[in-house]
Amino acid sequence: MDMFRGLGGLERGLEASWMRNSTILNNVANVDTPDFKASHVEFEDLYKAAIEEAGSEDADKAAEGVRAVVVQDDDTTYRMDGGNVDIDKQMTDLAKNVIYYNTLTTKASGQINQLRMAIKEG
Repeated sequence: MDMFRGLGGLERGLEASWMRNSTILNNVANVDTPDFKASHVEFEDLYKAAIEEAGSEDADKAAEGVRAVVVQDDDTTYRMDGGNVDIDKQMTDLAKNVIYYNTLTTKASGQINQLRMAIKEG
């Protein structure tokens, strides 16, 4: 239905952001764990590729099939104990993710409020 356009993408973005938050917190919790390899969440590039493939009219349909993926960073080692958690990077990523999550919730709330107004006045 056209009035719900965009909500599917916002939902997937919120799911990805929640997963990213959990992944970052797991990395931070294991900063001193020997041989622990940090992980990150991939979503935005996957979502963008799906939309480009489907075309802008089918963006919500494209969003339905896109899910965030947790990827382990096995290629690097920053510490003598074999771990690769960079705490400064994790804290920066966490701050960026909080902003991203807040932006998506604000946009979703705005769209829901528009629907609510249309229902009340219609």
